[in-house]
Amino acid sequence: MGGLVGWATAGQFKPLPQVLTELTPSQQRKLYGDVMAVLGNLDWMDGAQLVAMVMDNTSLQQGVMAALLKYVTKDLKGKVRYGKVKCREQIVKC
Repeated sequence: MGGLVGWATAGQFKPLPQVLTELTPSQQRKLYGDVMAVLGNLDWMDGAQLVAMVMDNTSLQQGVMAALLKYVTKDLKGKVRYGKVKCREQIVKC
């Protein structure tokens, strides 16, 4: 997901992973709550298992992406820019 979107404000563009690493602790907690609301009561043991579960479920992927996009646009007041990225060994327009 990180290569799919970025955050742009005041004329600067940052990839989503960079934006996420720069969040304050309170912003991290807010985003965590938003994403966990999408994930519901999934039973997972660690991050790797959670990622695998999300990647195997289109509905969860869409929900997590929607939560991220909403957070960036509403809470951070950013603009999202989509671009071509390498997804699963193919170049696609995402």
